[in-house]
Amino acid sequence: MATSTGEKSLIVSFGEMLIDFVPTVSGVSLAEAPGFIKAPGGAPANVAIAVSRLGGRAAFVGKLGDDEFGHMLAGILKQNGVSAEGINFDTGARTALAFVTLRSDGEREFMFYRNPSADMLLRPDELNLDLIKSVRYFYILLNFLYVTVVDTPNVEAKVFHYGSISLIVEPCRSAHLKAMEVAKEAGALLSYDPNLRLPLWPSKEEAKKQILSIWDKAEVIKVSDEEVMFLTGSDNADDETALSLWHDNLKLLLVTLGEKGCNYYTKSFRGSVDPFHVNAVDTTGAGDSYVGALLCNIVDDRAVLEDEARLREVLRFANACGAITTTKKGAIPALPTESEVQSLLNGN
Repeated sequence: MATSTGEKSLIVSFGEMLIDFVPTVSGVSLAEAPGFIKAPGGAPANVAIAVSRLGGRAAFVGKLGDDEFGHMLAGILKQNGVSAEGINFDTGARTALAFVTLRSDGEREFMFYRNPSADMLLRPDELNLDLIKSVRYFYILLNFLYVTVVDTPNVEAKVFHYGSISLIVEPCRSAHLKAMEVAKEAGALLSYDPNLRLPLWPSKEEAKKQILSIWDKAEVIKVSDEEVMFLTGSDNADDETALSLWHDNLKLLLVTLGEKGCNYYTKSFRGSVDPFHVNAVDTTGAGDSYVGALLCNIVDDRAVLEDEARLREVLRFANACGAITTTKKGAIPALPTESEVQSLLNGN
């Protein structure tokens, strides 16, 4: 569905990138796992690579440790066609690690090693914000030491995507808020996937407070049904509950339902899109694949958000991307190409 990279505007993804260690055997605890597969991950980085795999143009802005894992991750971004010019390396902290427990149904639990990790240490003063406040039709190259503006209209940054993990601690929280503000001033569409990871937060109350603290800034929000229930305190994620999260700046609210597909809500219409049934072995990255597919197909055509028939087509494509991603272990290794998605679409 996505067109060639030469026709696409830039999608900038901000946040964390890390190494997921996925057990070789599902349905066992971390202590019982006989071994682990090393898999690159981190939701914002997953989204960037998902975009690139589908023929879009993506850049990742993040901070990695100046260690072998950090340089490996930067190399993986480049190998997957994602601009890594926004990466900074920290000599005083390691790249984040996560051990992932896979249940027999492919769902997972996380144990994180971030004490602190490099992604947590981005400072606001490492961003030269003045250079991008007036940018409208330029390529924004965010780097943690400076911002370069290149007069290249064909690679305009039109979408700025982020999660909530970068809100957990200072100084990264303040850097996130400033980057988000400047991206908005530059004319980018703000895309938010909270990607709730409770083990990383000091408390459930703090997680809810901080996730909602930037809620009304985003124009596109994707949440899971479990996140809807967490944020609202409800025991279900029905339409009424989901719409209690609506705000005036929002153009599209998406609620992913796992094996049940997704629901969508706009100012003018709402509905659901059926899932694709596959043999799921690891759900890690499925939501990121879904988001990447969505952004890739609206970055240069925001009118899709106001056309229900076209939006449903895009969301069916996104559902297929998410489904394919669950069929392999690890996030980035499982992100599909457009040809793989078309094969699934044509078979259903």
